[in-house]
Amino acid sequence: MITAIREVRRAKGLTLEEVAARCVPPTTAQTIGRLETGTRTVSVAWLNRIAAALEVDAADLVRLPDRPDIAVAASLDAAGAHPLRRPATVAPPVAEADLVAITVSGGIGDYRAGDQIWCRRLAPDAFGQALNRDVLIPRPAGRFLFGRLIAHEGGGGRLNILPLGPGARQQVVADPPWIACAVRLIRQL
Repeated sequence: MITAIREVRRAKGLTLEEVAARCVPPTTAQTIGRLETGTRTVSVAWLNRIAAALEVDAADLVRLPDRPDIAVAASLDAAGAHPLRRPATVAPPVAEADLVAITVSGGIGDYRAGDQIWCRRLAPDAFGQALNRDVLIPRPAGRFLFGRLIAHEGGGGRLNILPLGPGARQQVVADPPWIACAVRLIRQL
């Protein structure tokens, strides 16, 4: 298995030591270095631990032969576009089984018409992971609510949602069977 652990780590501006400390349980910088250079075999368990430490999907750390990576040409900041110090690539997004999408038909909040918002479905015991993030919540009769999760009571419980748009009023939803947290924005320019 060929991994992109080093490229993702460098793109996030993290050292081997920082990634090692973020792993659960923590490990050593030497171990992370061996895993990213291929001198130690990367198991699925290690891949998941490192992905969680880097805050990416495990699929983003694996190079698949049928999925071409995209070469990074430059880095952009407030001072303009700059050449890279080292060659880098990014992997195109990969769909996963627990994702649902929202298509934006009219601009609202940070979203523009034509955007696709990919959301990861979460069970009630994982709702806390979506705090202060945009979420899609199923409502009775096939309706949905989309907005920022600003508070929740343990388990599923009551969720306080702030819908997008100026002057929107907070809404409270009790015990939804699932929510979907926005994890990726796909935007055509």
